[in-house]
Amino acid sequence: MAQGPHADLFEAAAAAELSRTAPLATRMRPGKLEDFVGQAHLVGPGATLRALIEADRLSSAVFFGPAGSGKTTLARIVAARTAKVFVQLSATSAGVREIRETLEAARRELGTTGRGTILFLDEIHRFSRAQQDALLPGVEEGLIVLIGATTENPFFSLTSPLLSRSTLWRFDALGRADLAELGGRAVEAEHARIDAEALEACCDLADGDARTMLTTLEIAIAVARTRGVGEVVIGRADVEAARTTRAIRHGRDAHYDLASALIKSVRGSDPDAGVYWLCRLLAAGEDPRFVARRLVILSSEDVGLADPLALVVAEAAAAALDRVGLPEAALNLAEAVVYLAVAPKSNRAAKALWAAEADVEAGSLGAVPAELRGSNYPGAASLGHGVGYEYPHDDPRGWVAAEYLPAELVGRRYYEPSEHGAEAGIAERLAALRSLRHDAASGDAKAKENRTR
Repeated sequence: MAQGPHADLFEAAAAAELSRTAPLATRMRPGKLEDFVGQAHLVGPGATLRALIEADRLSSAVFFGPAGSGKTTLARIVAARTAKVFVQLSATSAGVREIRETLEAARRELGTTGRGTILFLDEIHRFSRAQQDALLPGVEEGLIVLIGATTENPFFSLTSPLLSRSTLWRFDALGRADLAELGGRAVEAEHARIDAEALEACCDLADGDARTMLTTLEIAIAVARTRGVGEVVIGRADVEAARTTRAIRHGRDAHYDLASALIKSVRGSDPDAGVYWLCRLLAAGEDPRFVARRLVILSSEDVGLADPLALVVAEAAAAALDRVGLPEAALNLAEAVVYLAVAPKSNRAAKALWAAEADVEAGSLGAVPAELRGSNYPGAASLGHGVGYEYPHDDPRGWVAAEYLPAELVGRRYYEPSEHGAEAGIAERLAALRSLRHDAASGDAKAKENRTR
């Protein structure tokens, strides 16, 4: 390592070389808040986060948002503006030892110069619980101001103690106007020109990610320069050559969000949205068996007896997936999604289950009526088990007027069918059965009253 008066010269030369050879996304990173593009809700004029940064009053924070939305860039702008010591670590390489060393250095700095320390921890979601716990003492004491950047939902990836001591700032994917502005700046900095159609294609491929946008442009500019004739003009073909495939990000929170969107679309009887969210899940590499399981559950929870075939179709799609596999089994899953979406809906069977579960959990544990108890073992009859039980198939109607609930719950209704689809017919039949049972119970009560007179 260079030492003495020549060290600064070597460092300056290295910085100059990096500014020339570094990736375009790095070279275009703004150093001032005024040049930052996007996140107007956070750093636009009058926004709270901007005011805190300008006043150098930022407290521990978590920057949460998709890749390429400006989290690291904004942290570096904070580093340039703050009077505090700024330390940057990456969760991919730093461990508990590095954290403790940083906290100790921050304590020494505060004691000797009175300067606080800002610790920027990139990809903080990669930290284990033990590593996150190591940060807590410094954050609690105010020894450091922590800025953690993450693409993962912090409610899934960060511990509650650490999250409760930090302010959450959510970054959004960049809009088309922001991406176009960044693209225009980059092309100008590279002394090139881009036509409108190519810039639009570049924005489409970026999918809200500034880094992807600039990386694509850098390759497209290089492709355009290979023509070696006159002005460098980037066309759509150059952009397409730079990005022949489109990567679809799929974080842990997106797993839940996309699955929720699929289920709610099918529940809402929208087959178009259902098929779209199915494709999003499959394109992101989601386990198709997870999708199939959700459809099987939905068939009973949201379609239920309004269409008894719904469960059959969902189960058939799950079985076909195991037999056929992707990509062909996507057809089977799509068929199930469409069928379930257009089917009549009823959650009455599910509500019956939930109501009965609530009673059981609340302690409504009545004894099994004697006539319903098992009687297929020696001595059962002597205990009264099964005595008085009437076999419904022996009755011409295939039904007998009997009570099957515990005495404490007689009259309790768990299943109340809707008027949707096949459940309308079930409602009619069940109403007739309940009426017969009520009449039989009333007759028994009247006969008992006459006997006691």
